[in-house]
Formats: sequence, structure tokens, C-alpha cells
Amino acid sequence: MLSSSKTQRVDLRISPAAKEMIQAAAQAQDKTVSEFLLDSGLTSAAETLAERRLFILDDAQWLAFQAALDAPPRARPRLARLMKTGK
Repeated sequence: MLSSSKTQRVDLRISPAAKEMIQAAAQAQDKTVSEFLLDSGLTSAAETLAERRLFILDDAQWLAFQAALDAPPRARPRLARLMKTGK
């Protein structure tokens, strides 16, 4: 996944209840709290970023998407004027 070289530290403040829950979850997975938080954080980060790069369409949606991409751009007179004059 990512480099295992540990060179940075992350500090956070959490409530005692949140800390207990994280400790219990880490213990349930036989991990240290650091390992648990790092694994969970990286998984969540990867999912969040994938949601912004990957989308799945059925056949009808794909055809509509392609049609939108292939359609000529709409005229935007105000935008064209802004680009020319800066006003």
C-alpha cells in the first residue's frame, strides 16, 4: 500500500468514550491502537478518494453520459465577455 517508513506523527484529541471504543476495536482485531487507526484511516481515505474518481453507470446512464460528452458546448455569452474583458 503506502511506504511503511514511519517519519510523521499525528496527534488528536478525543473523548474518553471514543478512546475506549477505539481501544476495544483495536483489541478485537489484535492490533495496537496506532495500527488500528492507521489501517482504518487509510482504508477510509482510499474509499473517499475512489468515490471521487470512479463512478459506475448502467447502460442507459453510460449512453447519456457519452451523449453529454459528445454534445457541442453551450454558448455562454457572459462567460465569453468575462474572459475577454475581465468584467
